[in-house]
Amino acid sequence: MKVFDFDNTIYRGESGLHFAFYMIKHNKKIIRYIPKILVTAVKYELCWVSKEKLESIINSIFAGVLDGTESPEELAAPFWEKRTDRLHQNILSLIEPEDVIISASPVFLLDCIREYLKTDHIIGTEMDVGAKKITWFNFGDNKVKRYTEQYGDRKIDAFYTDSYNDKAMMEIAEEVYIVKKGVPMKLTKRSK
Repeated sequence: MKVFDFDNTIYRGESGLHFAFYMIKHNKKIIRYIPKILVTAVKYELCWVSKEKLESIINSIFAGVLDGTESPEELAAPFWEKRTDRLHQNILSLIEPEDVIISASPVFLLDCIREYLKTDHIIGTEMDVGAKKITWFNFGDNKVKRYTEQYGDRKIDAFYTDSYNDKAMMEIAEEVYIVKKGVPMKLTKRSK
């Protein structure tokens, strides 16, 4: 079985960040969060932000922008109408029905494009829309915890990711591929 990260691996970019900017067009209240979003995105890319701090920031943004008129799912469907071209076709071609996609992105965002992802095995960040907060932040070592809860000790033959934020997942995979611009490059055991 293969396991794939989503952002910057299957999807070119950070889907959560792109979704936040998409929401600016639909909810002007998010504009005041732009500085916080940008600083957080940079810190995340540089692995400078803790899981707890990232979750806290996402929760504050989420609570501030959801006004109850549209669900995240209702916003996500039109978001994807113009963004499926950002899915790396060469990575999608590697995914088989038994493979798993594991992401820090919210499940509601990935659910809208399941047919493109070729698998129903999707693990992501879970959110309580009514409470406007994250109930499970699927980031860092939480990815391993959730994977183990759902698949036990099932062996991961290959793990595809763009980031060392996924080091915990790298450690439980037989092979690791770092994906840059849609091109996977195998890591040796020594470099993991």
